[in-house]
Amino acid sequence: MNFFKRTLPLAIAFIMGVMMTGQYYVPSKASQALLEVTIRWDRIIAGFAVFIGAYSLFHLHWGKIRQKVAGWGYSVFVFIGAFGTIAFGLYNGGELFWNDKQDNTMFDWIYAYIQVPAGATIFSILAFFIASAAYRTFRARTWESTILLITAVLVMIGRVPLGALISQHIPVVADWIMAVPNLAAKRGILLGVSLGAIATSLKIIFGIERAYLGGDD
Repeated sequence: MNFFKRTLPLAIAFIMGVMMTGQYYVPSKASQALLEVTIRWDRIIAGFAVFIGAYSLFHLHWGKIRQKVAGWGYSVFVFIGAFGTIAFGLYNGGELFWNDKQDNTMFDWIYAYIQVPAGATIFSILAFFIASAAYRTFRARTWESTILLITAVLVMIGRVPLGALISQHIPVVADWIMAVPNLAAKRGILLGVSLGAIATSLKIIFGIERAYLGGDD
């Protein structure tokens, strides 16, 4: 049993990791064919992962409803929204789901008038949190925060027509800040993220990182 729970997944991760690394650095018809087959299997596995994710979501919210935990009423709307959307998606405007996609169906209405406004509302609420975080960050308590405050003000003013009205140099300074210091810091962060991703990948390939297996190790 330990072979199927621990050894076999580690062996698959090692073999596939080495094969896909070799495929990237050794271009050939065989490696290209391997990539196409791998992508096809990845899509198949991702399709099954959708069902696993849906089961996990429903199981979590059903547990909240059954135990009557705080806010369990919201979990009811999860089931109503999920099954209602699935039903209208399969109904397909009076045609069965395996026929051609119909236009202006109830499924389209749900997406256009529920999903899109809800997403816009969430992002509009985030603007207030961003503003409060910016206020706490830009308070000039140290010389570093003072530089950050001045830089942010120059960039914000330089990105709007008001900056050009005040001075023609403000948009130029704002563009320089975005193109030189900001880009340099961005590239440094990307390099750090890339090195971290490489290190994590090597740890997974060689079996050092085993969190994806579950359990204690």
